[in-house]
Amino acid sequence: MPGKDAAAPIGLGVDFGTTNSVVALAYADGSVESLAWPSAFGQTDTFRTALMFWREGRAGVRHVAGPAAIARAINPEGDQRFIQSIKTHLASPLFTETRLYGERFTIERLVATFLARLFDHDALRAGTPLAVAAGRPVVFAGERPDEALAVERLATAFAEAGMKSVEFAYEPLGAAYWHARKSAREEIVLVADFGGGTSDFSLLRFSRNAGRLEAQALAHDGVGVAGDSFDYRLIDHVVSPRLGKGTLYKSFDKRLPIPAYFHAAFAQWHQLSWLKSAQTLAELKKLTASAEAPRLLEDLTILIEQDLGFELYRAIGGLKASLSAAPEAHFTFAREGIEIEAEVTRKDFEAWIADDLDRIAQAMDRAVEKAGLNFADVDAVFLTGGTSFVPAVRAMFSERFGESRLHVGDAFQSVASGLALIAADRAGLRAGA
Repeated sequence: MPGKDAAAPIGLGVDFGTTNSVVALAYADGSVESLAWPSAFGQTDTFRTALMFWREGRAGVRHVAGPAAIARAINPEGDQRFIQSIKTHLASPLFTETRLYGERFTIERLVATFLARLFDHDALRAGTPLAVAAGRPVVFAGERPDEALAVERLATAFAEAGMKSVEFAYEPLGAAYWHARKSAREEIVLVADFGGGTSDFSLLRFSRNAGRLEAQALAHDGVGVAGDSFDYRLIDHVVSPRLGKGTLYKSFDKRLPIPAYFHAAFAQWHQLSWLKSAQTLAELKKLTASAEAPRLLEDLTILIEQDLGFELYRAIGGLKASLSAAPEAHFTFAREGIEIEAEVTRKDFEAWIADDLDRIAQAMDRAVEKAGLNFADVDAVFLTGGTSFVPAVRAMFSERFGESRLHVGDAFQSVASGLALIAADRAGLRAGA
């Protein structure tokens, strides 16, 4: 909370994430406050990066975002479309627009629609803080991401949402700034920021100049693999086989596999909502009629029609957390007649994510190499994001740097808090900065 000498906020930090978004305010005395929103589960300082759309008579297309979108996903109210992980589309020139109930939404409009809801908060209605810093990943998600296109789209979306003057900073820089804010000595810090869609690494040299914290970027790297990828591995091995993956259907005299795209859609959360179209559901029901395991495809249809994607991923998130705390865990998902149970071991989970871990490790090693450093030259390693709690991920760092140099930040708040301070410091507004 802000100190007694803090009056109005002077810096705004925005961590627009794949899964969750966070907003923080910086004050002149150096204090930082994270915004909170009401939800069905009480106050939350993470705003789920999700939108829910529906048509309402003459009012046309309506929407809610964040906790309100989740509430409608858990308790569906008629025909609706749940949109999430929109950040993963930013760098793809192939995704330009979609149609929701006949209305055109560009990727910029989708992001701006979400951000407008994110900024619709009492703390921001009195006026935008003088300085705004928003995070961006080191490497955007997707195959062959177009970085310039992604940043341009982000800037357009922020402007459409009312934030017309925004500085973008690498997300791990925000986390590093938060870590180093009280450091009195020069140190080289490796920041590992694990989001939903990307794992980003930055090496920075922090020092003090006349009391002002200065950060010199030494190297950056990243990869489009992170928490969502781990979730997908669990779904692919634990859930999808119970929803028809690997089963067959009959076509004339041939036995053919169920088309892969139905289950490939589980790779990223947002893709589940795209399956809820009349054409896709009609094809799925036609396959069910000739399937060798029709009940499994019936359950898949129910999952799509009833918008159960969020609850499924919430259950998978719980399984992942359990496997971080124990060597094995029991998975249960029971909704609308769908019943899936399985025993999962950490050993199996680590085998399923082995290739993902290797890609993450390569990106981290490249960052150190680009900086012209050895592992021994790094004074501190700051880990942030929920994936940093996965034992196999932490082991990756302890093997290279040793446990004593590892520091774990708040899984969700570090980036936005650091960005708020960066915004204030770059504008020269913070006392002693």
